[in-house]
Amino acid sequence: MVDVGEKASTHRIARCEGYIEMLPETLNLVIQGNHKKGDVLGIARIAGIMASKKTAELIPLCHPLPLTHVEINLTPEVDKHRIHCQTMVKTKGQTGVEIEALNATQVTLLTIYDMCKAVDRGMIIQSVQLIEKDGGKSGHWQRENSGIPI
Repeated sequence: MVDVGEKASTHRIARCEGYIEMLPETLNLVIQGNHKKGDVLGIARIAGIMASKKTAELIPLCHPLPLTHVEINLTPEVDKHRIHCQTMVKTKGQTGVEIEALNATQVTLLTIYDMCKAVDRGMIIQSVQLIEKDGGKSGHWQRENSGIPI
């Protein structure tokens, strides 16, 4: 495990995004709230927040971090038959929160898959990626062509 004891404690933020594509009928079930398993987006959001807090239990040698804020926004994109997930994670600490944000995004999308797999096994989780990070020695980084402001 990397020794971060001598690193300065700074405000750190990471933003990630990803998508889950599905059949139009499946997306309509989710949007209308008619899915027999309940509020798909609400449950997925909670799962993602929980996942961000448990990242150090899943990724070997990952530092456990006291997260100060986790925000997950799920936006149905009807014309593309998908749900867009945007995740932001914050902390004040000695190491970054990129992995926590990526983990939250993945688990959010995976929860949507799990809840909808009975009606659509062909869903595709894709393009999960870090969009932006800030804080620490390396400072600010942003993916080119990102439309997500920090």
